[in-house]
Amino acid sequence: MSEDEIRSLVLEALAEVAPEADLASLDPREDLREQLEIDSMDLLNLVIRVHERTGVEIPEADYPKLATLDSAVVYLAARLPRRGP
Repeated sequence: MSEDEIRSLVLEALAEVAPEADLASLDPREDLREQLEIDSMDLLNLVIRVHERTGVEIPEADYPKLATLDSAVVYLAARLPRRGP
């Protein structure tokens, strides 16, 4: 899965968790919880949706690694199987 595909997947999951959020103005380097005003339950729902779509197990200790859109993409890219050449 490419980084662009991962980014799209995370954005789709965020749209489900925070449907009122303006994802077009999201700064990929800033904290998602602050920008979208989501709470810990919303974050958990995001993790569940990402897991369902990718199969990647995300332990609670790694939740801070999903703090920004960019960091979530890096985290998932390192854990998803790479496609051929």
